[in-house]
Formats: sequence, C-alpha cells, structure tokens
Amino acid sequence: MADCEPPAGASGRSGQPLSLVVVIPVFNDFASAELLIRALDPILQAHALPSKVLLVDDGSPGSPKPRCGSLQAIASVDVLRLRRNLGHQRAIAIGLAYVQANMPCDAVLVMDGDGEDRPEDVPRLAQAFAESPAGTIIFAARTKRSESITFGIFYRLYRVLHRLLTGFGVRVGNFSLVPFQCLSTLSVASEMWNHYAAAVFKTRLPYRSVPTQRGTRLQGTPQMRFVDLVTHGLSAIAVFGDTVGVRLLAATLTTACAVFMLIIVVLGLRMFTGLAIPGWATFASGILVVILSQALTASLIFVFLVLSGRAGTNFIPIRDYPLFVRGVDRVYPDTA
Repeated sequence: MADCEPPAGASGRSGQPLSLVVVIPVFNDFASAELLIRALDPILQAHALPSKVLLVDDGSPGSPKPRCGSLQAIASVDVLRLRRNLGHQRAIAIGLAYVQANMPCDAVLVMDGDGEDRPEDVPRLAQAFAESPAGTIIFAARTKRSESITFGIFYRLYRVLHRLLTGFGVRVGNFSLVPFQCLSTLSVASEMWNHYAAAVFKTRLPYRSVPTQRGTRLQGTPQMRFVDLVTHGLSAIAVFGDTVGVRLLAATLTTACAVFMLIIVVLGLRMFTGLAIPGWATFASGILVVILSQALTASLIFVFLVLSGRAGTNFIPIRDYPLFVRGVDRVYPDTA
C-alpha cells in the first residue's frame, strides 16, 4: 500500500534513529502515567529511540498536570485535554488523528498508561517494525494473562463468540507500533470510534504480532468497570457489523429452511401414516410455524440493520476530532 510505506532503512528516515510519538490514553490515572513515562525513558534512551509523549486526558476531573522529572530520550510530554470522557478507544482515535495532523514522526507507539503494557517490550516491537515488510503495524499479543479465574472463563467465552460472529480471533489489544504513514488510512476509518485494533483489521492494513506478557499495574486500581469491559468487547464486534449481520442472516435462513422441512415431515406423517398421535401434528406444526415466522422476521431485521449501517454518516477521526479537543498543555519541558 503506497500510503503505508514506512521510513527507509532499519531505523528511521535515511538510517536515522526511529523517532516515535507515544500515545497514552489516561482517565484519572496520571500517577501511573508518570511512573510509566519515567520507566519508559531509560529504555528508549538505551535503544536510541528519540520520542515525544502525547497523554490523551479522557475528561479527567480538573486539569491534572503530571510531573515527569528529568527525561533523556523523551523530548516533550503534551497533554491533549478532551472536553468529556469518551472511553479509552475513542481517546486513542482522537490521539492518533491529532498526531497525524500535528506531530509528524516515523511511527506511533500506542500503549495504556497503567503499566500493564510493559516498557521493556517496546524495543521488541521496534525490532519487529524494522524487520517487517513495508507498512506493517506491529501488535503486542499477550501470551499470558493475570486476571481471575472468573474473568478468564468469560474472556474465553467472548473469544469463541467473537470468532463465530466475525470470523476473527481476539489476539491483540491497544499496545502497538504504527507507521506514521498508515495514520492517513486510520484517520479516515470510522471504525476507530468503536475499537482501535478491530479498525486495523477492518481496514485490512498489514500487521503482525509479537508475543508479550501482561505487566502489573503501577499504581492504583483499574478504572474500567465490568460494564465498561462488556461494552469494550461488544464494540469490537460492532466494527464488523456487516459481517455479523450476514452471518446471522445465513444462520436464521438456515434455521428457517430446517423448520420448513420439519413442517413438511410433520404433515407427511399426519397425512400418509398412522404414526401420529391425535392432535400432535397440529400442535407441532403450530410451534414450527411460529419458529419459522420468527426466523424470517429476524432475517429481515438483520438485512435492514446491515443496509442502514452502511448508509449512515459516521465519525471520521481526522475531520471530527477537533470537536472534542479542549486544548493541549505542554508539561515537559515545563514552560512555567
């Protein structure tokens, strides 16, 4: 893809060190973000990865100002203030659109601010970036998770449901390295408003994954509630709404055909054999007719949902992100 060719050379443009912008969505968790930046800086310095950090403040109460101390590889830390809380997926979408419009670089590193995306894995992503074909987005794929047994059970059920409905397995999260030129595609992908990783798959940008382990939270407690986690999962499925609609349509039509054949079998038994119990054929046929009508109704609903979704006007990140931005604060170097 011509729009997604990464900079020349294994490092950056003309063999220069790979320059990064680190996008980190934050909501009421600036203490963890501070610790993450301080842990990330020496790793970036050791691997010659000059960087800038963009903290996307997802509507945190007040205007918290992180204290970053003295940094070496990180040249600046800016806080992009959003007008309201939108959720971390939409915060990432706005952050990437802002970077595409205002912060040219070689690649964008997307990571969560709580420390569960480990800074020590960043050089591995950068190495995979250098070794991959042109325009490849590098995702961190967690091979080991540390959640409770209950969460693990529900997560596995969700993975099965996701694959059945979309045809894609759940493999990666937000932690990734994106060639800057690929932002020109992602910044016009309306799917970004629902789910960042799913939007990459939907736009069919090339990607590869690097196995990583989940880190531990640096400070505080998780900000996402159970409802938020469910919404996050459903948002990933919603990105593939047309695929889900077609698969459900095929399933309901298959059910309708099976029910219709059963009705014929029941009527055949009633009319041409003496096997049917008196009243059984009428009762069974009535139930099957109800199921058939519901299946056909569901099919029509899925058809109209798919068509209406494709015809609607959606959020376009590069066009609409300024509506949600309250301002940008430079917090490092401190300009006060």
